[in-house]
Amino acid sequence: MRKAKALLFEMGRSGRQGYSLPSCDVPEKPVDELLPKKMLRTEPLEIPELSEVEVIRHYTELSTRNFGVDTGFYPLGSCTMKYNPKVNEEVAALPGFACMHPCQPEHTVQGALELYYNMEQHLKELTGMERFTMQPSAGAHGELTGLMIIQAYHRNRDDHKRNKVLIPVTAHGTNPATVTMAGYEVVQIPSDDRGNVDLAALKEAVDDTTSALMLTNPSTLGLFEEEITEMARVVHDAGGLLYYDGANLNAIMGYARPGDMGFDVVHLNIHKTLSTPHGGGGPGSGPVGVKERLVPYLPVPLVGKKGDHFYFDYDLPESIGKVHSFYGNFGVVIKAYNYMRMMGAEGLKQASTDAVLNSNYLASLLKKTYYIPYDRIRKHEFVVSAKPEKKKGAGAGDIAKALLDRGFHPPTVYFPLIVDEALMTEPNDTESKETLDAYAQAMEDIAKDIDQDAEKVAAGPYHTVVGRLDEVRAVRNPILRWEKK
Repeated sequence: MRKAKALLFEMGRSGRQGYSLPSCDVPEKPVDELLPKKMLRTEPLEIPELSEVEVIRHYTELSTRNFGVDTGFYPLGSCTMKYNPKVNEEVAALPGFACMHPCQPEHTVQGALELYYNMEQHLKELTGMERFTMQPSAGAHGELTGLMIIQAYHRNRDDHKRNKVLIPVTAHGTNPATVTMAGYEVVQIPSDDRGNVDLAALKEAVDDTTSALMLTNPSTLGLFEEEITEMARVVHDAGGLLYYDGANLNAIMGYARPGDMGFDVVHLNIHKTLSTPHGGGGPGSGPVGVKERLVPYLPVPLVGKKGDHFYFDYDLPESIGKVHSFYGNFGVVIKAYNYMRMMGAEGLKQASTDAVLNSNYLASLLKKTYYIPYDRIRKHEFVVSAKPEKKKGAGAGDIAKALLDRGFHPPTVYFPLIVDEALMTEPNDTESKETLDAYAQAMEDIAKDIDQDAEKVAAGPYHTVVGRLDEVRAVRNPILRWEKK
């Protein structure tokens, strides 16, 4: 285990300097003449005094402790941690894009508006929707935007009794949270023996209080909902709408479109499907697309085109209003647009082909050692159950820790909830056979270690910066800042 690193505050020594400032050529004045007395410090600012090389080494060493898709295999299920091509960053950093200001006059940002307009055309073709907004800044933000659009649609028809949203038990965790935030009641729909949404249960749950059915296809089990068109008919006949969580679109690009399945609203996680960076606290983007009857409720402005001129279109009197300052996270949209232009229609289809191939290949390797429920041809991801290993003394969480010791980021653990001791793995389309083979070998080795000494596996990890943490204590009593002792 690596030694815990000292903080900069603990490393500082009096008299060390990291930067030499030029002599001041402005006549100096006493500080109390420049600032009101009540704003002056009574004690010196306690900041560490360090040399430049100490600071550089400190942050460079810390950066090596981050795990990302650039440093290793990242099979986080349902999150599509695919490689982010660096050319996307170069394009987004072009001065004409990076140096714009969102308050510039319309005629000075025609290139940016054209990119937005073209991106919308591509997303429409990819999903089968009529119009898109780029404002939402993430997938969950897109979910809320989509539900607000659905609410506005029902409200405009004086249909105020629709207060329920149907969600499968395999839904992403953000779905029920978003439904609750939007003021709806969550109605869970169980799965059948094949892992699909139970159609009979759905039919029983749908009534005139149903606002929408919210699901992703393929599901978090990695299974395509075989009865999706019948599910859409049932909900539509009852006056409800269908909402598509686009988190798993990476499995079906070029093969199937949500709009053709019967969905009325869709959000896309372009940080999952279209290769922009995922996580780390940076900006995201979750564009929302709708069918024609929902276009009037989209956030304003949209981007319109007259001849060769692009413009901001505010002519949507029934709009839900803005959901993001200005027009969304433009730099993220640039990266996704560049990816789509590089890949083209056939390239995007190939990405889905490779994602599905990698998933089925890796599952075929792991099923020799681990139990895979709902074992049928899957799409982009699959779920392993570590229930047998748990009975031996080391479960899904322990296997995840053991993977860290072997240099792999673990898959998603304990989700979806319908699978005991779940390990949800998504290898995505950018990984090689050699990487998948190495991961499968690591999983096989962990299974052997559990057979030999489960207690030792359950006490890991052993080679990370810190060992096994008290996760319950960390949640109940988090230490979020350093205090001088």
